[in-house]
Amino acid sequence: MKLVSAVPLDEGQRARLRELVPDLQISDSTSYVSDEIGHLIDADTEILYAFRAPGDLMQRAPGFRWLQMLGAGCEHLAGCDIMRSPAAITTASGIGATPIAEYVLGVMLAHYRWLPQAYRAQMQREWLTQADVARASRELRRRTVGIVGYGSIGREVARLARPFGTHILALKRDPGTRAETGYAVEDTGDPAGGIPEKFYGPDELLTMLPECDVVVLSVPATGETRGLMGPREFEAMKPGSFLVNIARGSVIDEDALMAALKEGPMAGAALDVFEHEPLPKESPLWDFENLVVTPHISGASRAHLRRAFELFMDNLHRFTSDEPLLNLVDKERGY
Repeated sequence: MKLVSAVPLDEGQRARLRELVPDLQISDSTSYVSDEIGHLIDADTEILYAFRAPGDLMQRAPGFRWLQMLGAGCEHLAGCDIMRSPAAITTASGIGATPIAEYVLGVMLAHYRWLPQAYRAQMQREWLTQADVARASRELRRRTVGIVGYGSIGREVARLARPFGTHILALKRDPGTRAETGYAVEDTGDPAGGIPEKFYGPDELLTMLPECDVVVLSVPATGETRGLMGPREFEAMKPGSFLVNIARGSVIDEDALMAALKEGPMAGAALDVFEHEPLPKESPLWDFENLVVTPHISGASRAHLRRAFELFMDNLHRFTSDEPLLNLVDKERGY
C-alpha cells in the first residue's frame, strides 16, 4: 500500500503509520506550502493526504482508493475524476473549530466593544472621550447569536458564546437531528446539540434572521449555499445586526452586503472569505469602516497539522479495518 503526503512527515509520524500498516510505502513532500505533488503520485498510489488533489488523480493512479483532505472544504474537486470514481474522500472538518470559533468571538467582541474604531483613532493619535465610546459601544451580553450551519465550527462558536450570556439559535440541514455526526476535537463543540434554544431548517432562514443580533455563516460551499445571503436575506436582518462569514465567499452576494452596510439594516460585518481571493485591491469592500476584512486566516493555527494527523491516523485505522470513515464526503451533495 502506497501513501503520498503533501506535507512532510517526521520520523515519529512515519513510525506510527508503519506500526499501523507495516508494509506502508510513504512518499512525502519536502514543502509545507507547495501544491505540486503530482510527481509523487504513480500507478501504485492508493492513499493521498493533501490540501488539494490533481484533477487527473485517477488517471495517474488507477487503483487509488482514498483521499484524506487536510482542509475542511472540497469544492475545488467539483468536476475532477475522483468525484466520479468509487474512491473515498474524507475532509478534515472539525480540526479547525477552535481557531475559527475564537476568531468569531474575537470579531464579535471587537464590534461590540468598539475596538476597530479605537485602533483607527490610535493610528491618528486621537484620544477618544469616554462619552463618545459610551454612546456607540454596546455589550454582547443577552444578544442573540444565530449560527447558519451547525457543524463542528458552529457548535464551538455556540459553546464559546454561551458563557457571555448570549442566546443561541441554529440553522441546519436536518434540524431534527441534533447530535454531531462528524469529527470533533475532544472537549470542543456541542456534541448532543443541547446549546441552541431553537433550531431552524434551511427554508426558515428568513424567519431566523430578524431574531439575530449576530449572524455567523459556517456552511459548506455548494450549489445550494451559493448566494445564500442575498438582497432578501440582508433586508430581513435585524436593525443594528452584525454578520460574520467564515464559510466561503460564494455564500454572500457581495453587492447586496455592501448595500446593507451602507444603507442598513446592518451595523457591521466581518469577512474572512471572499468570492475572489486574494481580495482585489480595487474592491470597494476595503473602504467600509464598518467592515472587518481578514485574509482567510480564521483557521490558521500551529496546531492544524498536528490535529490533522491525529484525524488521519484514526481514519487510517478505520480504512484498514473496513470501518466507516469519519467526515466521509457525500459526492452528490459535494461535502
